[in-house]
Amino acid sequence: MTKIPPVPADNQSPYPRTDAPHAESGEGEAIAAAKELAAAKKRRAPSKQQIGLGAAVGIGSAAIVAGLLYWRGGRKDRK
Repeated sequence: MTKIPPVPADNQSPYPRTDAPHAESGEGEAIAAAKELAAAKKRRAPSKQQIGLGAAVGIGSAAIVAGLLYWRGGRKDRK
């Protein structure tokens, strides 16, 4: 009696011993994905106009907050 179980002749391993043939496209799948991500990142970058507008809004809101903090509210001088 052997310790190896009987294996059918038509049985194939789920993990092939050789790689499947690859289609030669000139560049790999990972390189194509990296190029696509780089192009998408370029499209999402803010323009100079958006950066300037954001800075103006930030400075303006800081000025409003500072004005509200130091506002005396029309009080008369108290003695």
